[in-house]
Amino acid sequence: MVQLLTHARREAESGETFLEFRLDYLAKPMDGVAAITEFLAKEPDVVLLATCRRHQNHGKYNGSVDEQMRILEAAIDAGAKAVDVEIETGEVARNAVEHLRSKAWVILSYHNFGGTPAVEPILKRMTRIPADAYKLVTTAKKPSDSLRVLSLAQAHPKTPLIMLAMGESGLTSRVLATAFGGLYTYAAPNASEGTAPGQISARTLRQLYRVEKFGKAAKIFGVIADPVRHSISPAVHNRAFQSKRMDAVYLPFLVHTAQLKDYFSLAEKLPVSGFSVTIPHKQKVIRYLDIVDPLARRIGAVNTVWRKGGKWRGANTDVDGVLIPLKKKLDLPQANILVAGNGGAARSAAFALADAGANVSITGRNADRVRALAKLVDATAYTPDQAEAEYFDAIVHCTPLGMWPNVDQCFFKNRIPADVVFDMVYNPLETQLIKRAREEGKEVVPGLQMFVEQAVRQFEIFTGDNAPRAAMEKAALEALSQKTV
Repeated sequence: MVQLLTHARREAESGETFLEFRLDYLAKPMDGVAAITEFLAKEPDVVLLATCRRHQNHGKYNGSVDEQMRILEAAIDAGAKAVDVEIETGEVARNAVEHLRSKAWVILSYHNFGGTPAVEPILKRMTRIPADAYKLVTTAKKPSDSLRVLSLAQAHPKTPLIMLAMGESGLTSRVLATAFGGLYTYAAPNASEGTAPGQISARTLRQLYRVEKFGKAAKIFGVIADPVRHSISPAVHNRAFQSKRMDAVYLPFLVHTAQLKDYFSLAEKLPVSGFSVTIPHKQKVIRYLDIVDPLARRIGAVNTVWRKGGKWRGANTDVDGVLIPLKKKLDLPQANILVAGNGGAARSAAFALADAGANVSITGRNADRVRALAKLVDATAYTPDQAEAEYFDAIVHCTPLGMWPNVDQCFFKNRIPADVVFDMVYNPLETQLIKRAREEGKEVVPGLQMFVEQAVRQFEIFTGDNAPRAAMEKAALEALSQKTV
């Protein structure tokens, strides 16, 4: 009970005015009734929702339905303005539910922790029991599950609904719930973990996603990846929208390898105006696009998708992320540049530099892939040992070596064979490679510069407006300082 009160007071002090007390999380749920009285004595303007979910319905309370209803009624008498009653209890205690409704708001709730079944039959089942609002919560296993629950409010505008999907794939529904017509959404206390999978803090919802700022007509953007939780793109693009006072929101979409088709179904119907693409979708996404920029087609990878004239279009702004920072350090035509790596990032760098007139060399751990990429861009292929024995005007490092948490790793074991060192890794801000290069007096280009440049170009493609570069760079630095992955 002490912990409950501590968290509640902290949330009230931070400006929250609507809180849920989960009485079933207490060893003695009736202690929560006393906590409500004590809390409201000091915070009378806060609206409290009391919940005492039974163990059978994925709660923590092991008592009977009758005992559950007595606890909820006591919570109302203590000052709770609303109570949450699960559908399973409502179906066996209709009279008791109606009695509670005579004293407070009753939210009838349904939870499915296994997936997202057909939602219309569930809502029909729920509305057979009179309530003041209906809360339908499922678990998102794929991107389109969020849309299925969000669409309920639009299909039933006269029914007071709270709808969302749990899990990381359901984040979309938490952020967009109120814009789609839901009464409210759920968030975790700012100082603790949530009580449901995928729940994020109230501060994140308000400050990062600005759920109270964007409207029903807001444009929706995002990033698709797997994993996606580590991405700093939402922080950067949402700050840019805020800086330009745009009615738009940028979301992280968790899209597993086999879910691209399902994601495009979501993107069409939501609708999504544009999105960033990263691992593992940069190559496979091309098959779903109507128009692809010629350079992106040659690279074989797209990192930016947007919709124009009803068609999905793709480009690769990683090219800008490579060329713009390097042009500030040296003249690219005829410059001798070594690209370390043979994956998607290396392909983008190699094609961009070759098109800019540089003499490109490729090195990497996979000799066959290095030779294949070198052949595509008419470059020279080197083994890592051979590359260290040469000397170049610049190195562009495109492997994950040195990325958090393996921060002590470095592609070059002995000698860094260039005057300018560009590391695409941006977490940590100063990689082992960049640190060593600074110590040797070389010019460096940290990976964050590439990230910001490609994000700036994405913003301009998405919006047709000039990007607030300084705001985006500041947001990226702040986000990286808070990330642990």
